[in-house]
Amino acid sequence: MTAVKTETFRIILDTDLAMGVPGSDIDDGFALALALASPEINVELITTVNGNADVESGSLLTLELLVRLDHAHIRVVEGAAAPIQFPDSRRRAPDSIRSQFGHRSPSPGYAAAEIASLVAANPGEITVVAIGPLTNIAAAVNIDPDFASNVKEIVIMGGVFLEGTNRKNMPGEFNFWIDPEAADAVLRSGAKIRVVGLDVTQKVRLTRSAAERMRDSGLPFSSFAGDYTLGWIDHMSSRFPGDPTAVDSCALHDPLAVAALTHPEFMSWSPAHVGVVTGPSIARGAVVADFLSSDEPPAANALIATKVDANAFVSHFVGRLGAT
Repeated sequence: MTAVKTETFRIILDTDLAMGVPGSDIDDGFALALALASPEINVELITTVNGNADVESGSLLTLELLVRLDHAHIRVVEGAAAPIQFPDSRRRAPDSIRSQFGHRSPSPGYAAAEIASLVAANPGEITVVAIGPLTNIAAAVNIDPDFASNVKEIVIMGGVFLEGTNRKNMPGEFNFWIDPEAADAVLRSGAKIRVVGLDVTQKVRLTRSAAERMRDSGLPFSSFAGDYTLGWIDHMSSRFPGDPTAVDSCALHDPLAVAALTHPEFMSWSPAHVGVVTGPSIARGAVVADFLSSDEPPAANALIATKVDANAFVSHFVGRLGAT
């Protein structure tokens, strides 16, 4: 019997990781853990970007989690500290984060340049998994005119396509809303792109009881992650008291984008031409997705996840992270 060859993915993980900042989302940390726990994935570089946390905090926390996950050898390169159009909005890490996690430093270099360099040196081999605002990726597109054709694929966690946020103060999904100019530039780059948005990520949940078991596990990563997950669930519960899902669970947005590499069958995919609303608009950061019901231009520039088998994903997620 001939053995079935499993595809291996060489990836750059671009993240605004905030697991470790009280009251901040924890899904980037779980995405990192899932990627490292997946034998089909080789994480060759991690780059950080401003988003859920300031980029300095994101770098320090990424380094902390890599130690807890026994992968301290992976390079972490710091990236954009602010959106493309608002460089004056950069934030510094709080003293509490520096004092607790500031005993390690990221590798020298600038994230966009390192992303562009690694992709250029390995044409058709490197997949970028972008789970934060797309500032670094847009800069890489600008640095190297061949980036879009050399990158194997860009898998993005961002956007909402079949629904809406229904929030005037944040009309787009967070990653796109933080830097819509970057998101639109990446989508217009010509690269092969898949997008995993809120339409599916809101449906995959980590329960409070599961987080409590993680907190009590005594394992280096799980105990840390469980503690901050409970803090995040408590934060969301107080912020959205009328939402029953916020009381007992939180969404696993970014890990689903990682799973899209190894298990695309967890989701249904539809081609679309996607643009992002930019500029001083009431809809800034929202997307316009044409699912190409007619044969006329424009052509598709992305595959969009439209449905998800939540049970299959959660089973996969829990199984892979069981020993971390």
